[in-house]
Amino acid sequence: MDQVKVATFIRALRNEKKLTQEELAEKFSVSRRTVSRWETGSNLPDIDILIEMSDFYDVDLREILDGERKAEKMNQEVKETAIKVAEYSNHGEGRRAKVVIAFFIIGILCLCGHVALDVAEIEESFWSGFLDGSTLGVGIGAMILGLLYVSGVLAKTMAAKRRMLGLDK
Repeated sequence: MDQVKVATFIRALRNEKKLTQEELAEKFSVSRRTVSRWETGSNLPDIDILIEMSDFYDVDLREILDGERKAEKMNQEVKETAIKVAEYSNHGEGRRAKVVIAFFIIGILCLCGHVALDVAEIEESFWSGFLDGSTLGVGIGAMILGLLYVSGVLAKTMAAKRRMLGLDK
């Protein structure tokens, strides 16, 4: 922290309000000499006074400690960047949610089909046994794939496979 820079900023803030050192001293219940020391950089205000100053001058405490105002344009750019990052993140999360929902819907439908085949008491044949086993297998498989996708294991496995095959370059 640059004390001289902070001191210059405190002086500038006081001048913006068109206050004398005595008026500022009275406002913060200190002596005029203390204000003078703040503005020359030989001494800095206590933290409680700094907090009061930030409220009084309507500036961020970090601005006082840095000894300069943060540009409004910079603040706006930071906000816009944060919004874009959040939108990007939400877009990815939305896609992930759709994929997981699809896996689980397929799994649930297959398991419902498996239960329906058991309840229907269809005559035993190759095809009824094939349908019974495949609905159970596809249902459980879809749900397992959904869990692997959500946990990130599927993405890591695919990345490792691509590296092994030399497709990632």
